[in-house]
Amino acid sequence: MDTKLTTTNHDTDVVGLTYVYPVISRRVGGLSVGINFNTNNACNWRCIYCQVPDLKLGAAPVLDYALLEFELRYFLNEVLRGDFYERFGVSEANRVIKDIAIAGNGEPTSLKEFANAINLVGEIATEMGVFPDSNFVLITNGSLVHQFKVQEGLKVLNAYGGEVWFKFDSATVVGRALINNTAQNCKASMENLILASQLCHTKIQTCIVNYKGQGLSVVERNAYLEFLSELKKTDVEIKDILLYTLARPSLQPEAEDLQAISLETLNDFAEDIRLLGFNPSVNK
Repeated sequence: MDTKLTTTNHDTDVVGLTYVYPVISRRVGGLSVGINFNTNNACNWRCIYCQVPDLKLGAAPVLDYALLEFELRYFLNEVLRGDFYERFGVSEANRVIKDIAIAGNGEPTSLKEFANAINLVGEIATEMGVFPDSNFVLITNGSLVHQFKVQEGLKVLNAYGGEVWFKFDSATVVGRALINNTAQNCKASMENLILASQLCHTKIQTCIVNYKGQGLSVVERNAYLEFLSELKKTDVEIKDILLYTLARPSLQPEAEDLQAISLETLNDFAEDIRLLGFNPSVNK
């Protein structure tokens, strides 16, 4: 039998493909078909909890559309009509395609022909009967939403009934520099978040880690809640907040200083968020 797929094994090379990889996702409760545009392990941020090996600063390389189409058709056929689940020891409860997720080893919206790539995935998944029963998800740090090419891609994603998971881990300058290694300020993130929500259904995803035993500080907690309070005033259609913490070891230099935050802390934070009128969910 091939390597067993579990919620803690997210090896993107497990099926030997370039652009397509399977994940048994703890957040969606089944098979997530991952699409990796960043085959060069390049990203414009460097989150300290990132599990990408040899992560480097940069953008996605030129996409081989023919190879992406071949791999996605091949893989979906293996799942829908082949013995994929048996070969990889997937439990009966998880034998369902919950979503196709544009994620991978870097910031996917950095792909030059982003909209065309989203459309290709959407066309294939629809033709093969995966959509509309399964979700279409873009997981992004949201830093490039102000770019026209990204906005065009979000429009395409929306046309397929998809949604954006917009990363927002900290609402302080210090926290964003530490956790995400980005100089992009909260104002820019707020503007991009609002724009994303106007183009496609959008959720906020937040990873909370325990760095050097500091936990979730009062400063970070209050700043995050204040950010949500300001967001609420804009009347945007954003309700869902996806809270989670470390599930697998980081592959960044800060790894030895990182631990998962406690479930109690996540649940307490979720309750604060709920009181603001949002709908938080917690994944340990």
